[in-house]
This record gives sequence, structure tokens and C-alpha cells, in this order.
Amino acid sequence: MTGKQMEMDLTNEVEVVEDKPEKTELATVVSTGTAIGNPFGSKESFNNLFTMAQAFSKSDLVPQAYQGKVSNIMLAIDIANRIGINPLFVMQQTSVVRGKISWSGQACSMLVNAYPKFKDVRLVYVGKQGSDDWGAYVEATRKDTGEKVKGTTVDMKMVKAEGWDSNVKWKSMTEQMLGYRAYTFFARLHCADALNGFMVEGEPEDAFGEKKEAPSFD
Repeated sequence: MTGKQMEMDLTNEVEVVEDKPEKTELATVVSTGTAIGNPFGSKESFNNLFTMAQAFSKSDLVPQAYQGKVSNIMLAIDIANRIGINPLFVMQQTSVVRGKISWSGQACSMLVNAYPKFKDVRLVYVGKQGSDDWGAYVEATRKDTGEKVKGTTVDMKMVKAEGWDSNVKWKSMTEQMLGYRAYTFFARLHCADALNGFMVEGEPEDAFGEKKEAPSFD
């Protein structure tokens, strides 16, 4: 996915005050547009990335897991640059399980809905609530051809067969989890690049065989 749909705009968020040089350096970094492109392409770009990460690390508005952790924030900014979204979104909507970054289910749905090659993205529920055939899938229309594409249907029969229901969220918020997993399956089939190669909430636990509650993104 290109960065033009959700491109971050920081240029108006930094007030440059002449008697406060600590802000001037960051303002210079932002105004030159170095937040877009390859931050590891040169020493200057890397230093700019480091300066931006330092500024974020001092804010109590970033998630606690990132506060004071410049290296982690540098990676979050790099991820944001690559897919053209705000770095704060990355920090708020990701978690790390055994060293693997994963998007929240909410973030996955947002990335699919914002994917530039599709329109009319729709989450569809099927079957009878409470039964094994209760499930969901995501469908969309390709903008270039008008073709309708459909993701894999995720139903409760699959959930039980895969052992996902050992995660308490599948019991307490079943409809929500069906929707999130349906978006994940659609992305894997039709727009994997939207996820930038990362897992989605619940997948790391499934992959590692950990049967416990997934981290909350609420």
C-alpha cells in the first residue's frame, strides 16, 4: 500500500521558538520531509529518525511500552513510513509476542478498509448465532476490474477445530473476534502487503500454541 492514503502530516505540529533550541532541531527534521522515505538510507536520515524518536519517547501520550524506549520508537516510525501511516497509530495498534510484532484486530480492519485497490469493503456474518455455522467473511470490489473478491469464511466450527476458543475473548466477545479474524483472512489472501508482513492479534498465540488470553488493544 502506498503512503498517499493515510500519509502523516507533522509539519504543523511543531512550534519553532528561537529561544528554545531543543525544539528547533526537531522542527528542522520534520519540515524537510525526512519522515517519508528510507530513514536508513544515510547517516543524516538515521540521525533525523533518532531525533524524532527521542521526541516521541518523552511524551506521556505514547503507549507506556514505548515511553523512554527510543530504539522501539525508531522501528515504529520506520514501519509507519513504509506503509504511509502515522507512527502513533503503529505504537497504539501493535503488540509484541515472543519478538513478533502483531497488529490489533481493529488495525487490521482499518488497513483493509483503507487499501487503495478495493472499494465497498464489507464484513458479512453468516449462520445462526450460537451454532457451529455462525461465522463471518469479508468481501470487496476491485477498483480496476470491478471483480468481487471474498475472503475465507471463519465460523465457529473452524474456531473449535483450531482450538482458538481456549482464548477467553472467543467466549466473551465472539462476534467481534469472528469479524477480526475474517478481516485477517481476507488480508492474507488479497492484500497481504497491507499488513507489512506482520501477524494480527491472536495469530502469534495460535502459532506458538499458547492457549491464554491475547493482549488487549482496547
